[in-house]
Amino acid sequence: MVTKKRRLVASEPDGRVRRSKEAVLSAAYRLLTETGLGGVSVDAVSRKSGVAKTTIYRHWPTRSALLLQACSKAGAKPQAPDTGTLRGDLTLLLGHIATQLPDARWATVLPSIIDAAERDPELARLQARLHGEMRGAFRTIIERAQQRGELSRRSDPAHVIARVMGPLFYRRWFSREPLDDDFVKSVIENVVGHTKQHR
Repeated sequence: MVTKKRRLVASEPDGRVRRSKEAVLSAAYRLLTETGLGGVSVDAVSRKSGVAKTTIYRHWPTRSALLLQACSKAGAKPQAPDTGTLRGDLTLLLGHIATQLPDARWATVLPSIIDAAERDPELARLQARLHGEMRGAFRTIIERAQQRGELSRRSDPAHVIARVMGPLFYRRWFSREPLDDDFVKSVIENVVGHTKQHR
């Protein structure tokens, strides 16, 4: 019985620490989505989370350290579908991303991360990781297409990914035109048609 009580007492502080850290990260991420990186300060996070600044600094010695972990919640890591064809895989994957881009929280945070990455080496590494995670699913389906003979093995996956993702990002953050089904189909047709010409 004594041993059980000791375990409960020992585990209680760990539980409080875990809850306070989660409250801080959730508050920081909410601020990111509401104001961008510029609106995230330790003071603001403390007010929003109800966690003392001293506690926040105990776990994250700098604002950048806090931002790095909070930004990790913004991950957009889509899964690679496997329909058996490049067209089918692109249709599912691009359709999923086009649906998320207008409203998903990570899509509202990403421009701030890209902007800050120009000046902050730590956030530049984070931006590169997020970019790599998003590209991963595309690289998988492109490599499968190369193995099936749908796409030349000489094709650089990075160039194919740019032809796929570039138009979607341009519409989302520059022209702000709709990311509708017709547009997604035209992007896919452009990529698939290009690969046929160069096989």
